[in-house]
Amino acid sequence: MKAAQLPNDFAARELRLEPPHQKVFNDQPFPLILTPNENQLQTTEETQKWLEDSKAVLEDLLLEYGAILFRGFPITTPENFDSFVKAFHYEPLPYVGGAAPRRVITGNVFTANEAPPDQLIPFHHEMAQVPTFPAVLYFYCDLAPSSGGQTPLVLSNEVFKRMAKEEQEFVKELEEKGVVYNRVLPEEDDPASPIGRGWKSTYQTQDKAEAEKKCKELGTSIQWLPDGCLHTRTAVLPAVREYSRAGKKTWFNSIIAAYLGWNDSRNDAKKAVTFPDGTSMPEAAMKTLEGAFEDLAIDFAWQKGDVVMIDNKQVLHGRRSFTPPRRILASLCK
Repeated sequence: MKAAQLPNDFAARELRLEPPHQKVFNDQPFPLILTPNENQLQTTEETQKWLEDSKAVLEDLLLEYGAILFRGFPITTPENFDSFVKAFHYEPLPYVGGAAPRRVITGNVFTANEAPPDQLIPFHHEMAQVPTFPAVLYFYCDLAPSSGGQTPLVLSNEVFKRMAKEEQEFVKELEEKGVVYNRVLPEEDDPASPIGRGWKSTYQTQDKAEAEKKCKELGTSIQWLPDGCLHTRTAVLPAVREYSRAGKKTWFNSIIAAYLGWNDSRNDAKKAVTFPDGTSMPEAAMKTLEGAFEDLAIDFAWQKGDVVMIDNKQVLHGRRSFTPPRRILASLCK
């Protein structure tokens, strides 16, 4: 396999396979793992300069591999992580329309999904259920769990290829019709639910009229319920997309996340994602899909200071259940 030279030779591109942290697809490891050369990048300032100098190469690598795990860099605090992300000079994406409960920590950094630790978060492209989603997302390990808590990754094109082979008619119907997502949002955040983000924080307003305006801008139809909750139904969204830059078809949706995970006292997961006419996802196809994800996923174990950079158009992610404490932070970019 060819080696890529990074600017200033500050970091080495790890090409050896490191089970269980990587798998091989199309003769290359996934995810790509980068570690600094010995005695290089020992400060946050050195790292930020290296990232800025290496931006074009790193973007090429991200397009080629889909995800990069930066391991062994001097990233030890949320502030360091914020500087790491800002070194790429991407515009941050406000978390409007997403379902997960989150808290801002510093700058453009917030907590990853704060769903209860015993709950699995199924695979999804970040914010695939709304028209505006991040192009790039970052995760940072501030505190690694003692067990579990992985953020499994899956190449979306591999999922599409598997499903197109095993569930041809279902995939054809998805491509022709698209899907809609249904969700009932409480007024305030519900920390007991994996989709418990209230409508006030979801749309970043205390005013119902303003929330209605933002829903309209997203193409989302709404209904206010007697208990103050908000029922939302998205516009018809594609479930399969052509990623022209990568030359691949991707399984760009949150179907399995909604079908398995959008369940709480207000929501029935089986009704959370449907075809536009209201028809449910076929159970057999969902079992095939769930199996494909588990077969194709890579579950790398978090280490303190790890940063994962993900091309959101190419890679889906999830979260395994875990034994607390665990603290994973995130940042979203346009």
